[in-house]
Amino acid sequence: MEKREIGTSGIQVYPFALGGNTFGWTTDEQQSFKVLDAFVDAGLDLIDTADVYSSWVPGNKGGESETIIGNWLKRSGKRNKVVLATKVGKPMGGDKKGLSRKYITQAVEDSLKRLQTYHIDLYQSHYDDKDTPLLETLETYTDLIKQGKVRAIGASNYNGLRLKEALQVSKDNGLASYQCLQPEYNLYAREPYEKELEPVCRERGLGVITFYSLASGFLTGKYRSEHDLSKSDRGQGVKRFLNPRGYKILAALDKVAVEYNTTQATVALAWVIARPGITAPIASATSIDQLNDLTKATTLELKSDAIRLLNSASSY
Repeated sequence: MEKREIGTSGIQVYPFALGGNTFGWTTDEQQSFKVLDAFVDAGLDLIDTADVYSSWVPGNKGGESETIIGNWLKRSGKRNKVVLATKVGKPMGGDKKGLSRKYITQAVEDSLKRLQTYHIDLYQSHYDDKDTPLLETLETYTDLIKQGKVRAIGASNYNGLRLKEALQVSKDNGLASYQCLQPEYNLYAREPYEKELEPVCRERGLGVITFYSLASGFLTGKYRSEHDLSKSDRGQGVKRFLNPRGYKILAALDKVAVEYNTTQATVALAWVIARPGITAPIASATSIDQLNDLTKATTLELKSDAIRLLNSASSY
C-alpha cells in the first residue's frame, strides 16, 4: 500500500479516506472514537468531514462530526498521524453559507475550534458558490494558507467548466490553487465524472477524492430489493439503484467477490482505487468489522479481467 499525493500539495495519503458523515448521526461519539482509533491503528490517515455534518439529524445544528473528531484528537493525541480534510460553504443556518471572504474567514475559525487543532490539512469548497467571485474565494484561501491555518485547498461539486475557470483564476493571479476535486464516483455513478471531470483532473494534475464511493451502501450488496431498504437509516437513498443496470453491477460484484474471496464492498472500493488519477475513495463505517472490510480494498489488486467485467457491467 503506497501513499498518493493530493495534487501537487506535497500532502501524501493512503488510498482510502474515512468518511465522517455518520459521526453524530448513525454513529455516536463513543462508537466514533472506536472507529477512528481502529482506522489509525490500521495505518491509514485521511479523514474527511464537513462543517455541515450532521445537520440533517433532528436536534443537530451542524458541526457535530467535526466536534466528535476534535474530541477524539484531544483524547487520543493522534493529530500528527492523520490528514484532516473538511469543507465549507453548505448552509449552516441563517446567513452562514457560501464562499465569501467574510463567511470563510469565520467558518474556518469555527471548524478549527470544533476540531481542536491549529490547522486544517485540506480545506474544500463544498459546492460552487456562483454568487461570490472566484477571485474573492481564492484570495481568501491564499491568505489562510499564508497564516498557516490551511495547508491545501480542494473543490467539491464543481462542474468541469467552473473547475477550469477556478484553476485559471489562481494561475492568472498567483493564488493558491485547488489541489483536488471531490466528485461523486462509483461503479454506478460513472458518466458525469469520467466524461466531464476526469479529463480536467488528469490534465491539471489534480487529486481526486471520491464521495458516495459505495453508492450509499448499494454496492455492498446489502440492498437487493425494496424490502431491504428498511435495513438502515440510509436505505431509502438506495431505491434509485434498484433497476436492471444496478442488478447487473451487483451480479458482477458478486462474481468478483467470490473469485477473490472477499466482499462486494471491498471489490467496489478496489475498483475505484484502481482507476488512474484517483487519490482515495471515501467510505464511512459504523463498526470495526465494517471498517476492516472497507480497508482491505487498499491491498486488493484487481486483475485486468476483473476490472473489465466490472467496467462492462457498469457501462453507460
